[in-house]
Amino acid sequence: MLAASPSLRRLSSSSSVRSLRRVLQHPSTPPPAAPPPLPPLRTLTRALLPHLAAAHRFSTASFSSSAPSRLGECGGARGAPEIPEEVEVEDEAGALVRHDTDAYAAVELALDSVVKVFTVSSSPNYFLPWQNKAQRESMGSGFVIPGRRIVTNAHVVADHTFVLVRKHGSPTKYKAEVLAIGHECDLALLTVESEEFWDGVNSLELGDIPFLQEAVAVVGYPQGGDNISVTKGVVSRVEPTQYAHGATQLMAIQIDAAINPGNSGGPAIMGDKVAGVAFQNLSGAENIGYIIPVPVIKRFISGVEESGKYSGFCTLGVSCQATENIQLRECFGMQPDMTGVLVSRINPLSDAYKILKKDDILLEFDGVPIANDGTVPFRNRERITFDHLVSMKKPGETAVLKVLRDGKEQELSVILRPLQPLVPVHQFDKLPSYYIFAGFVFIPLTQPYLHEFGEDWYNASPRRLCERALRELPKKAGEQLVILSQVLMDDINVGYERLAELQVKKVNGVEVENLKHLCSLVEGCTEENLRFDLDDERVIILKYQNARLATSRVLKRHRIPSAMSSDLVEEQATNGEVEASCTS
Repeated sequence: MLAASPSLRRLSSSSSVRSLRRVLQHPSTPPPAAPPPLPPLRTLTRALLPHLAAAHRFSTASFSSSAPSRLGECGGARGAPEIPEEVEVEDEAGALVRHDTDAYAAVELALDSVVKVFTVSSSPNYFLPWQNKAQRESMGSGFVIPGRRIVTNAHVVADHTFVLVRKHGSPTKYKAEVLAIGHECDLALLTVESEEFWDGVNSLELGDIPFLQEAVAVVGYPQGGDNISVTKGVVSRVEPTQYAHGATQLMAIQIDAAINPGNSGGPAIMGDKVAGVAFQNLSGAENIGYIIPVPVIKRFISGVEESGKYSGFCTLGVSCQATENIQLRECFGMQPDMTGVLVSRINPLSDAYKILKKDDILLEFDGVPIANDGTVPFRNRERITFDHLVSMKKPGETAVLKVLRDGKEQELSVILRPLQPLVPVHQFDKLPSYYIFAGFVFIPLTQPYLHEFGEDWYNASPRRLCERALRELPKKAGEQLVILSQVLMDDINVGYERLAELQVKKVNGVEVENLKHLCSLVEGCTEENLRFDLDDERVIILKYQNARLATSRVLKRHRIPSAMSSDLVEEQATNGEVEASCTS
C-alpha cells in the first residue's frame, strides 16, 4: 500500500515537525511527550488532575437534564427540515434565552449517554522486562451504544489494571470490564455488570460521514472541570490520517472544534446521531482536532461481534510508488488513458506475495480506478488514498486487482488479512518476553523498547536496531529480531559487558528464528561450550554448566523472580509434556 512504507518513515521525521502525541495528565507526573518521529498528531487522552478539576471550572459547560429538548429540530441530521441555528426558550424567571440548536440538542442527547472513564494503568518496563512501571491514574470519556456497551478510545484504557465509569449527574462510579480493544484504530468496548448503572441510560446511534462544513458537537469530560462539556465546530477535512496511538493510517475527520485532554472517547454528534469519536489533536495549532469516523467504528464493532475479539484491519502488504512522471509510465507500457501505481515491495507474509510481482502496475482495486498519485474518488469531488478501500475489507475477504504486467492487463484475486510487522510497533496490554542466561538478557526487538531511550529515541537508540525496526520485513511467520539488551554483571560474563544492544544471529551455529527458538537452543544444549554469534561478527563463548549455575546466582542478586517470561515458561512446560508423552 502507498501508506505502508511512508507510515514507517514518518517515525523518523525531523523533530522540527509538529508532533502528534498523547496527552496524559496524572496527579503525580507531567504529561509525557511522544517520540518526535511520530506523525504530527497527539492523542487526547484521558487525564485530569483531581485537584485541578476542583480548582478550575472555567472551561466546562454544565447543563441541567430538565432543560427542554429540541432533538426534533436538530439541523445536523440528514433529511431534517432546515431550522435556524439559534432558538429562544424561556428560563425559570420567564426571560428569553438564546440557545445554539446544534449544541443544545447534542447536550440533551448526550446527558444520559456520555460517561466519564477513570483508568488505573501500569505499563511494562522494557529495559527491565520482568517488572512494571509505577501505576498511574487517568481519565477520558465514552458513550453508550446498543447492546449495553460503551465505546471509548483504546489509549484511554491501554495497559489498564482497573477501570471505572460514572454517569452524568451521578456520584457513583461503577466497575467496567474491557470487552475488546483495537490499538490500531484506537477504539475499545467496555461493559458494566451492575444493573443499577443501566437505569435511565440511553444509547446513541451511529450515523454517517459528515460532509465538509457540516456542524458537529463534541461531548465529553475535558480538562478544566468535572462536569460534561460540549464544543461545537465544523468538518474541515476527511482523509486517511496517521493514528498516533497505533501508528497506523486510517480514515479520520478533521474538525475545528476545541478537543482537549479528557475528550478522548467522547462522541462527536451531528443531528441526533454519532458522527465520530474524538481521539487526537494537532499539537501547536489552534482548534484542529480529529475524530474517528463511523466506517472505522462500525468495522471495529462488526469484527468484534463476528469473532468475539478484535480482528484487526486488513492490509494489501505492498509498497507502491506514484507514477506521475510520464517517462516512468511509458517505460512500463502504460497507455495515455491508463492510471495506476508501481508495485515496489511486497511483504513475504501477504497473499499478494504469491500473486503480484515487483514492477507490476496496479490499475484498479475492486473495480475502482487508481490515479497516478495513488488516490481514488471519494464522494463529491473528494479523493482519498486507495488504502482506505483495503482497510475497510474484513479479514479473509477477497479483492479483485487489475494490474498491468509486461504490457498486458490482468485481473487477479487477492485474499486480504491483517499483517504483523517484523518489529512490533506497540505492545499494549501484554507483558514483554525475555530470557536470562548467565546474566545475558535476551529480548525480541520492539519499538516500545526503542522508545525507552527517551523522547528523541530515533537518534538516541542504537542506529542499526532502529533502522531494522522501521524498514525490515519478515521473511517467514513467527520471525523476530532477538537482541542482547543488557549484561547483568557476574564473574561468568566479565569482558562481555560491551556487547549489549546487538542482534543475536546464531546459537551453536543454528540461526535464531525468535526468542522461543533461542530459549530452546540454550536449554537443550548438550555441548561443553555454548556459543552466541552476534552482529559485527562478535562472539560469546561460555562453559555451559558453569553458565547454568551462574544464572541462579544472577537472578538472586538482582531479585529477578524468573529466568524467563511467562510465555516462555508455558512453552517450556508444553514442550516437556510433549517429550514425556513421546517417551512413554
